[in-house]
Amino acid sequence: MRATSEASLAAASERFEPVLTEAGEHARGYGEQLFAVVDALDSSGSLRRALTDPTRTEQDKADLARRLLSPSFSPEVVDLVEGMVRSRWSGDRDLADSLEELGTVAVLASTGSEQALLEVEEQLFRVGRVLTGSRELRVSLGSLDASAERRVALAREVFAAQLAPQAELLLERTVGALRTRSVTARLSHIGDLAATRRRRLVAVVTAATPLTLMQRHRLAAALERMYGAPVQLNVGLDPEVLGGLRIQVGAEVLDATVLSKLSEARRRIAG
Repeated sequence: MRATSEASLAAASERFEPVLTEAGEHARGYGEQLFAVVDALDSSGSLRRALTDPTRTEQDKADLARRLLSPSFSPEVVDLVEGMVRSRWSGDRDLADSLEELGTVAVLASTGSEQALLEVEEQLFRVGRVLTGSRELRVSLGSLDASAERRVALAREVFAAQLAPQAELLLERTVGALRTRSVTARLSHIGDLAATRRRRLVAVVTAATPLTLMQRHRLAAALERMYGAPVQLNVGLDPEVLGGLRIQVGAEVLDATVLSKLSEARRRIAG
């Protein structure tokens, strides 16, 4: 994927992250919906080109996406896709590849905890090792001569009992869609996505009033620059916080609220 498409994917990922955080375990449903969108794009070259055509206006492409998706998909997924078709893409397949990536991230986000995410990562790694050691099974799961249903059924028969629901879904998606030539390479990439997500810092943010999406983006970007790592925002409300933000990252508290400033002023006066 070239730089233009990578930038568009990064922007979409940043916009989507607060949605995933808010959704919790329900983020899996967003992932499944995004996979369905990818399947539609993969099956229609004319649709891919229509949604990525640089000669069409952004609004025209966004309107087309909304007309196609609104009857069947959640508003969050429709908004995501609408925003992505407004972006520029180096190739028409890059949009589908990026949606596949975000769908995978959504399923991983639904694990709900770092430990559960680690388990999914390790389970998919073990599946990859089994496939590496069994050419017959690897070929069967990656064969276009077999139907998607047959490949998925085989994967389920061999591995389902060993896998968490998210790992099972991602394995079945990998062998069912066969969007890459190598099943093991795709599973390795999913493991990398899980590992990256586990390394995300969690910032617990307390605010007096709800943060806008733009405020969330700016705060996350500022914290990422400060800590040199991806940051996930978990935002809560506290009417007692008169303004600003109280941010906790691990054991470190960054208190920039009016309340803290008043408390500091009182301490100075008293001292």
